[in-house]
Amino acid sequence: MFYEGGHHMGGMHALWWLFWLVLIGVIVFYGWGSPSVQRRRPRETPHEVLRRRLANGEITPQQYEERKTLIDRDTGGKN
Repeated sequence: MFYEGGHHMGGMHALWWLFWLVLIGVIVFYGWGSPSVQRRRPRETPHEVLRRRLANGEITPQQYEERKTLIDRDTGGKN
């Protein structure tokens, strides 16, 4: 069944070795157990969002000041 002409056919055995080698390679490449949070940028604070929107021209300076005042009031002035 596994022999043909007296020679061992290692097809399936070789495929299993290949599978394990690829799996180990993927684990090493992507890191074992490293949390995906470290790969993402930290979440923007409300003040950072406002500054970015003002810099991009999405809001006017007056709108920036109004919204900043609301945020400061709601958060107790924490930046």
